[in-house]
Amino acid sequence: MPEQERSERRVGSAGPSRAGTPLYERDVEVAAARAAVEALCNRSADGGGSGGGLLFLSGAAGLGKTTLLAEIRGMAAAHGCTVLSARGSEQELTVPFHVVRQLLQPVLASCAEAERREIFGGWYEIAGPAVGLFAQQAGSAVPDPQGVRDGLDWVLTQLAVRRAPIVMVVDDAHWGDAESLTWLATFAVRVQELPVLIVLGYRPDELPAEAEAFRELVGGRGSHPITVRALSPESVAKLVRGALGPEADDPFCRECWAVTGGNPYETVELVAKVQDRGLTPSEESAHLLRVLGASSRGTGLVKRLEKLGNRAVRLAWAAAVLGTEISPELVASVAGLPPAEAQDATDTLRVARILTGTRTLEFVHPLIATAVYRAIPSAMRTAIHGQAACAVIDAGLNITVAARHLLETHPGNDPQTVEQLRAAARENLRQGAPDAAHRCLERALREPPPAEERAAVLYELGCSALLTSPATTVNHLSAALELPDLDPALREDATFRLAQALAHNDQLGEAAAVVGAEAAHTRSYGARLRLQAAHHLWRVFDAQEVQAPVRSRRLARLAEHLSGQNVGEKALLCLRTWDATLRGEPAERALAVATRAVGLSYTDPDWGFELPSITALGYMYADQCDRAEELFSSAIAECQQVGWSGAHLSFGFNLLGLVHFRRGMLAEAERCAREAVRLADRVGPRLPAKWYAVGLLLDVLLARGHSEEALSVAEMHDFAPPYPNAVVFPDPQALYGRLLLARGRREEAIAQLTAAGERLEAKGILNPTWCPWAGHLALALAPDEPTSARALAAQSLRRAERYGTPTAKGEALRFSAAVSEDGDALVLLARAVETLSKSPNQYLYAEALVDFAIALRRCGRAERAAELLFEGADVADRCGAEGLAARARAEIAAAGLRPNEPRTTAQWEERTAEPHHADTGELRH
Repeated sequence: MPEQERSERRVGSAGPSRAGTPLYERDVEVAAARAAVEALCNRSADGGGSGGGLLFLSGAAGLGKTTLLAEIRGMAAAHGCTVLSARGSEQELTVPFHVVRQLLQPVLASCAEAERREIFGGWYEIAGPAVGLFAQQAGSAVPDPQGVRDGLDWVLTQLAVRRAPIVMVVDDAHWGDAESLTWLATFAVRVQELPVLIVLGYRPDELPAEAEAFRELVGGRGSHPITVRALSPESVAKLVRGALGPEADDPFCRECWAVTGGNPYETVELVAKVQDRGLTPSEESAHLLRVLGASSRGTGLVKRLEKLGNRAVRLAWAAAVLGTEISPELVASVAGLPPAEAQDATDTLRVARILTGTRTLEFVHPLIATAVYRAIPSAMRTAIHGQAACAVIDAGLNITVAARHLLETHPGNDPQTVEQLRAAARENLRQGAPDAAHRCLERALREPPPAEERAAVLYELGCSALLTSPATTVNHLSAALELPDLDPALREDATFRLAQALAHNDQLGEAAAVVGAEAAHTRSYGARLRLQAAHHLWRVFDAQEVQAPVRSRRLARLAEHLSGQNVGEKALLCLRTWDATLRGEPAERALAVATRAVGLSYTDPDWGFELPSITALGYMYADQCDRAEELFSSAIAECQQVGWSGAHLSFGFNLLGLVHFRRGMLAEAERCAREAVRLADRVGPRLPAKWYAVGLLLDVLLARGHSEEALSVAEMHDFAPPYPNAVVFPDPQALYGRLLLARGRREEAIAQLTAAGERLEAKGILNPTWCPWAGHLALALAPDEPTSARALAAQSLRRAERYGTPTAKGEALRFSAAVSEDGDALVLLARAVETLSKSPNQYLYAEALVDFAIALRRCGRAERAAELLFEGADVADRCGAEGLAARARAEIAAAGLRPNEPRTTAQWEERTAEPHHADTGELRH
């Protein structure tokens, strides 16, 4: 488009906004907003339930984003939309969920209590405190921040169902608190599925560094922010003449543009000052415009404020410290003005176009608020923040609002300030804002706290960072433990949490050593039991442990006479169940311990998810899959109930997928594994939750015959060395060896499987059904080293027979048959079929059927082979093992075989309910 045509289009684009303010050169922005709102409304009216989207308005301060957003709000309301709006505040960046509360509180306040609870559903206790509906009771489980975000997603989804269509407008999003911005960024990816339009106005150069997710949202590949630009000289002239009359001459209008740079806010302010001064809008007075323009911003604004008198200055300072949505009563209290004087000062500031509003006050523009706040002398600003904190507390507002003022005060050795900051930290944790809690406790430590409370503050500070920064937790808890005369109960708690932090930081050896040393010195039986359990927990999960047999014997002796009458005893019994399972002790022995271990909560503040989960795994590996599934399902439900939606919930779906896998229900296992991977992606790369989830998905894909997809998934998620220091399953090194085999890199696969076996042997992990590395290594070695392969398979079979489950024995028999001499293969496969017919794992049973049938066909027993091949293909189909089913049918087609009887569902169920004793007996003779 030629420059002249563009200029003409711009000049002709002025039009009144819904508020009556002229809009110049905003046709593109208004048209985009109108199209988005109308599309939202049309699809909602059609019953599609979707059609939402994102609209970003980007630009520097004063370019009119606020006016545009007001236009969009009015447009949405005129179309019958539910409008939710909020505004970020430079002074309230540290108040968690400040923007979320502005968005949701008005619409929730219009609902009856019963409807609010229906909207929140099961998330009321989790997300309610973040929205400000209530303060969570002390002692309640602290929600996972991801769980709070999931709860907010649910609330918005329910509101969208009830009050569609919804338009959410956030002004000054660059000043939104970190918790709100993180939620907005994650929720925004779902808006295409909902009748929700999100409109954000922000300054691109002022996005906070910590809001990385939000930065990726507005700057992402699929994002197309609309850049709001300064006005042209022609539009500034139209704006000036619209206010001052047609007599404003061209030189005067041109100078207005030069002074303001086409900034609409500064232009409007400049014109207002021209009117106040009564200047003639002509070339003769144009030289005065620069002086007038300077009074609208920066030091010029400050000087103008000072001329309004001491009371106006005090009230403006107090308002700047308080931020947005300012209560007249509260600002008067902070300013130290009687009601009548505060009212006069407020009126003065309104006339001067500094403040606006009646029931609540706010600055006419954020630029004014920033200029006033930064103009307050440093010492005075600190003092006003202190007064604001007291006023907020006296007004009965949330302690977290007071805390953001306390964060700005200088340390003063005040015990009351310490207690208020600790209380705010506890409230922040209950809202799902650990970073905000951490800030409060760091400030409390600088106050400083009384000597007798310093250790407690360090402990709370360390715990607040446990999930987000384990290394920081280690530093604070170590400092607490170095203090003299530490209360024994606090020493126990700090030692326990220090070990947790070390373990989360992948320092499992150090974690075990810390609690082991403290357990040796404590005099309390309960404390000793708790610390011993923690010691064994981190030893069990330390992949680099070098004295596993000694530790196992100690654990067995310790747990032998425990009945499970309290949490500490149950914790040790859980660990004993798991250790017996890993070592491949007879399954009956592990199950006898597991019956005493069951009963721990999956959300226990001490032990969390791990201990009850490993007990359930003991049932699963012992072929008690029904019991394991029952326990895993309750684990997921309990985690969801308290809002644990990150690593814990990922692990829950991983375990549920694992029990499906152990049953041979591969399609169901894959669905759970993919959900586990999705949840683990939220936590971060190469953490244990990710290794668990991706490992299971790879195992399932290999079993289904999707080798190429497995290789792609492994590459996508960087499933490769170096491996974690924690014990995870399936064992990543052994699984990586299998992936190398699938790539045809046999020598590298042999090296990885050999190294995995040596490591697991040293660790005392001997159960072949937990990690069948020996069987897969035997398959890899068989072409070149058949003797070594048979020795490995035989060792694995002996260990499987010691463990005693049908699954373990049947799988080991298959590996032995695969590497055996021809004369032994039929007998071993017949035993595998018979054994696996008693296993819950139908996939392994199908594999054995197909292998046995192929071996029979090669011996000339085509009729029996046909029957078993068709049955194997049928079972493989039911399991979702496409690769195995295809293999069976290819074998059938290649041999031209036909079944000797039809295979109906009823006949299949009858057949699979009975073991194949006849085949085994015949081959033995």
